Amino acid sequence: MKLTLRVWRQKNADEPGAMSTYHVDDISQDMSFLEMLDTLNEELTLKGEDPVAFDHDCREGICGACSLVINGDAHGPERTTTCQLHMRSFSDGDTIDIEPWRASAFPVIKDLVVDRTAFDRVIQSGGYISAPTGTAPEAHATPVPKPDADYAFENAECIGCGACVAACPNGSAMLFTAAKVSHLNVLPQGAPERESRVLDMVATMDAEGFGGCTLAGECATACPKGIPLFSITNMNKEWLRATRKSGKR
Repeated sequence: MKLTLRVWRQKNADEPGAMSTYHVDDISQDMSFLEMLDTLNEELTLKGEDPVAFDHDCREGICGACSLVINGDAHGPERTTTCQLHMRSFSDGDTIDIEPWRASAFPVIKDLVVDRTAFDRVIQSGGYISAPTGTAPEAHATPVPKPDADYAFENAECIGCGACVAACPNGSAMLFTAAKVSHLNVLPQGAPERESRVLDMVATMDAEGFGGCTLAGECATACPKGIPLFSITNMNKEWLRATRKSGKR
């Protein structure tokens, strides 16, 4: 395939960026999207030009580091991570726009790479459980109802890629935060921090500059792991419960 690529180039966080146009030939439909970018970078390197910086790690759809906005869609036209998107999803002669996540809480570092450490700080504020030292308890000592276990596992599948933020018209991180709160709050092991967890994580999320949630639903549509929208509703219930119990507003 022959493709026209319009790629966001930005030297660093302090300089303005712009779209640059490139043409690539002999792109196989069996290539992944990142392999196609590798091909572009090989050509740029041979020409003595600066290759396009983009983030990636596992290339197996597990870590979410490969996050890109492709033709306006977080991770591209398929409901998967960018590294698992293949060029058969495009046609010969297509023009493809490739941009970084667009959110004030995810500042651009260079080209397509953004700083997502705001997510780390949200998790650090409450995404943990009490872990007393000593002998590990028997795995089946604390029974967990099957519906709770299923719900916790469903939310634990969040990989923190940030597609929810990139897709949201408000740049909200509610789906991410809801997933991290929900998969711990529903389990007995997470009960000691149940109230402080949701209060602290939501407060940190707001402090990091993420937008407010208006339940547009784009977050759940873009999520490659299928985190459900009702996780946000459940987190709101947890937050109201915690504020009533603590007396905070």
